[in-house]
Amino acid sequence: MKDLVQSVELGVAQRKGVKITRPKVWLKNKLVRVGLAESLCTYVMMVFGLGSVAQVVTGQGEFGQYLSINLGFALGVGMGVHVGGKVSGAHMNAAVSFTMCTFGRLAWKMLPVYVFAQLLGSFLAAGTIYAVYYEAIHDYCGGNLTVTGIKATAGIFATYPAPYLSLLAGFIDQVFGTAMLLLCLMALSDQKNKPAAAGSEPVAVGLLVLLIGISLGSNSGYAINPTRDIAPRVFTAIAGWGTDVFRAGNGWWWVPLVAPPIGGVLGAGLYKALVELHHPPLSDQGGGLVEELQEETSPLEKQKNTCTNVCV
Repeated sequence: MKDLVQSVELGVAQRKGVKITRPKVWLKNKLVRVGLAESLCTYVMMVFGLGSVAQVVTGQGEFGQYLSINLGFALGVGMGVHVGGKVSGAHMNAAVSFTMCTFGRLAWKMLPVYVFAQLLGSFLAAGTIYAVYYEAIHDYCGGNLTVTGIKATAGIFATYPAPYLSLLAGFIDQVFGTAMLLLCLMALSDQKNKPAAAGSEPVAVGLLVLLIGISLGSNSGYAINPTRDIAPRVFTAIAGWGTDVFRAGNGWWWVPLVAPPIGGVLGAGLYKALVELHHPPLSDQGGGLVEELQEETSPLEKQKNTCTNVCV
């Protein structure tokens, strides 16, 4: 298919007298292209997400409430999918990448590339939001950067548990939230079920994140993402909040690092075991589906014929 498209481009260009050349900066290495795209889309998601938290916290409720944080992350995820979706798949989440590797949808050798890219994007996003809201943060807390208390600001960047939440309950919370995320992502991409319409994937994924936020977010901020949480946490430790970011919440920091990959595999596995593995063959799903598939493929046949004429 790739060669066919290139042939079409070449044929059209020859008719118009246009010379096709690759940009001089075009990257041939797939790992580099995937890594850059994954890093950028993660950065975009995190800038909008963390920015929405910073605006709510420093504005003391005048520029948004909890719902605006949910919307900020949801829309940020949607924009991130637009930025890197066709290049890296826009995982933006190590739990997603780990789950895709577990179920054979991503090569294990690619996992370090994705994780590093996500960590880099998240860390840079945290630094960007800190710079943008530097004066607002210091005005809000009086220059006293704290992790807990009335004027705590570390929660702008990383997640922390509610005062009533135990480590065990928090671990279950993160496992369950991530399980729901991956279960629904598997459904949205299942071409034999009811997948998101072509082109609507960013909206669908964004709405999924919004749904998790407004239903499962109050216990611990629904990190459901190891790289989203640990990279900004490390940044805050460096930027002035100190090692309290790792001690707070009875040493909460490891929960959003360990629980989401477990939840992701469980959620995706549940969908696969109860739904995906039991799809009947296309021939058993009725003539209507076969006719629909024929209608969908007929334009491709016409395209092939058109391409043959152009190339000749």
